[in-house]
Amino acid sequence: MTTISTNTNIGSSSTSGSGSASGSSDSASKIASLTKQIASLNDELKDIAKDKSLTEKQRKDKQETINAQIQLLQAQIQQLQKQEKEKAEQKQEKQEVTAVKADGINRPTDSNQLDVYV
Repeated sequence: MTTISTNTNIGSSSTSGSGSASGSSDSASKIASLTKQIASLNDELKDIAKDKSLTEKQRKDKQETINAQIQLLQAQIQQLQKQEKEKAEQKQEKQEVTAVKADGINRPTDSNQLDVYV
């Protein structure tokens, strides 16, 4: 009987950063790690299919378990990609806001604004 052991980190991980490249490389390394785990699980699926010592029920149960783990890892990858996209959008918005900052000349500030009533 073959014992299958995998480590899956389920949950949210917090990373602190101010939009620097280290935050994105951290996510990229996590995604790469998760992809490697998926590849190893796929290899295990192939091994299980070839294993003649298992009954059909045992083989099916192990395949279902591994497929569930693969789905969890894929969900984590999608979540990390979504977080990266949101960080990039926030960084872009922040850059746009600072580019159009009110200076009181042709772009009035709250204290430097005229109200005209006719």
